[in-house]
Amino acid sequence: MLWSITTFGATAQSGRVNLYNGGGEFFSICGHFAFAGDHADVLLGILPPIVHLYRESDKASLRWCVDQIMYELQEPRPGNSLVLEYLAHMMLIQALRLHITSGSKGSAGFLFALADREVSVAIKCMHDDPARRWTLRSLAESAAMSRTAFTVKFKKVVGTTPMEYLTQWRMLLAADKPSNARNSVSMISASLGYESESAFSTAFKRIVGFSPREFSRRQNLPAGHDQRPAATVN
Repeated sequence: MLWSITTFGATAQSGRVNLYNGGGEFFSICGHFAFAGDHADVLLGILPPIVHLYRESDKASLRWCVDQIMYELQEPRPGNSLVLEYLAHMMLIQALRLHITSGSKGSAGFLFALADREVSVAIKCMHDDPARRWTLRSLAESAAMSRTAFTVKFKKVVGTTPMEYLTQWRMLLAADKPSNARNSVSMISASLGYESESAFSTAFKRIVGFSPREFSRRQNLPAGHDQRPAATVN
């Protein structure tokens, strides 16, 4: 089946409905999302390679979007491209929602953490205020859990410890703030809760692979030079 879709898709015309042998027992909608920025692989790294919906109720939740996409493709109308873009985003988000709530037992990672009530609260706190002096105790309190129970659950659900996740998140933010005359390494480190520039630089190099200044220099390299690695959130 996957082979057939790939073969047929090779001759399909973008933005149009294509029938093969008058149609049949299945249909497919093909498309793609383009990601901008240096750290698109961080997002791509946490996405599942494929989302397979088995339950009829799950399929029905996406059927409206599919029907609307087919309707928009059948006849050119004002705003077609914009409507299709939003429908595609809706399908992606809904498919991911169904994926993380479908009960993939034993799965760990950022997406599954968002579906966990306690862990997601702690992650939101870190994202909203990365410069705060977070401790295991304060994060556990935000999740209304004991420190031990919170630490164990966070590692099980996310795949890394709370403090390591916080460090990775801070370095990901730092990598999006290039060092220059108006945004020095000391300013960046202070904005992310580091009192010591050396401690920040050590953490940055461990996560990103380069010192902050080396990373900043590489950002200004002409196209075609060696690409800098992106920070990774497991």
